[in-house]
Amino acid sequence: MAKPTRRYVCQDCGAAHAKWSGQCDACGAWNSVIEEQVLPSLPGNSLKNKNIKGAIELMPLSGPLDWSPRNMTEIEEFDRVLGGGLVPGSAVLIGGDPGIGKSTILLQVISKLSRTLNCVYITGEEALDQVRTRGQRLGVDGSSTFIASATNIRDIISCLDVPSGPKVAVIDSIQTMYVDTLSSSPGTVSQVRAAAQELIRVAKNRGIALLLVGHVTKEGTIAGPRVLEHMVDTVLYFEGERGHQFRILRSVKNRFGATDEIGVFEMTQTGLSEVKNPSELFLGDRINNIAGTCVFGGMEGTRPLLIEIQALVAPSPFGTPRRAVIGWDAGRLAMVAAVLEARCNISFSGKDIFLNVAGGLKISEPGADLAVATAILSALYNVPAPDNCVIFGEIGLSAEVRAISHTDARIKEAAKLGFKSAFIPPQKSGFNKINDIAGINYREIYDLSILVKIFNEQTSSTALI
Repeated sequence: MAKPTRRYVCQDCGAAHAKWSGQCDACGAWNSVIEEQVLPSLPGNSLKNKNIKGAIELMPLSGPLDWSPRNMTEIEEFDRVLGGGLVPGSAVLIGGDPGIGKSTILLQVISKLSRTLNCVYITGEEALDQVRTRGQRLGVDGSSTFIASATNIRDIISCLDVPSGPKVAVIDSIQTMYVDTLSSSPGTVSQVRAAAQELIRVAKNRGIALLLVGHVTKEGTIAGPRVLEHMVDTVLYFEGERGHQFRILRSVKNRFGATDEIGVFEMTQTGLSEVKNPSELFLGDRINNIAGTCVFGGMEGTRPLLIEIQALVAPSPFGTPRRAVIGWDAGRLAMVAAVLEARCNISFSGKDIFLNVAGGLKISEPGADLAVATAILSALYNVPAPDNCVIFGEIGLSAEVRAISHTDARIKEAAKLGFKSAFIPPQKSGFNKINDIAGINYREIYDLSILVKIFNEQTSSTALI
């Protein structure tokens, strides 16, 4: 019998190495290469000993569809992110920081689904009494959900792969599961990949909606091999700051719905509750007529969202001024500041710039450029931005303001919350009808120099008073 061989595998990217090294040559990560034992394959399992002729049955593309309807969870924010509910036979991976609420939201979801479906919650991190205690706190201890504590994939599959098995299964978490045919410890690349592959195979064959919980690294990505995100159908990230009660469930991959969709929740004593109108909630603590703040009309997936942008410009006590950002891209802040300096003759020499997105949100779209520039100029001149005004637009390196998508939806959301005016990018002909629909007086900003001129006029009028 052949002896088992050993290899060294990077736990970040999954690259195999012939010998141990402190740094992975593929991804550059330090102290991520771990020794793993590879068991030899049986002689009868090699492809050369198998007759593979006719093993795959080819079917025409225009064949009949056998598609089951989605399973609605009755939690609208969760269903929105999934694209309308759980698809039978799909695999959903949910990642997030420790204590952010992954187990809480899944226990609430599976308790809702257990009213009509056979559901199981399998944990590898907690005892059954801990899960029951959380169920009592959430008020779902009366549901018909079955729970189990197990980490062996062979035992879990024997429970799932039966004709009368569950239709929804939660695995919390995939990093604690192990396949007994591998000698490596749970959480390694080989174990995570093999465990997920076996679970997804059973879910596809039996039509089980599989929900996998994944740990995240300090960089914010899901721990384990990158191939794990390619194996599943949907990848969700649970985001939020510990100091805020808001939680954002964001879709970054979805084979059955739109990506970049978000669901907003609020952490309470009895679990996570839905936020029906996130814009109103995020702007609830906003104080008007304060210099350095403005309202950005953003889009998260198909949902318009109004967010407060806060900026502070202060003298720097250091030789090199700081550019600190929370909730936005630091590179884009540096670009906006550079455009203001080079194209509009605004000097930030010897001044620190601090930028914050209120509510613990993270913005990625370039449409926030104009709102960020407005907040910075407001803080620099110490003049409040126009009252009841929503702002959005992308800034180019020539200081021009470029149009972005979903202008109608952004303005209608602002009108619904009582905003009276808007700073928007230049629009194509035929856009004037939106003024009659939303009742908002908008001003098209073609160039950043127009925005600077507005603040100069306000500064002059304030000085005269």
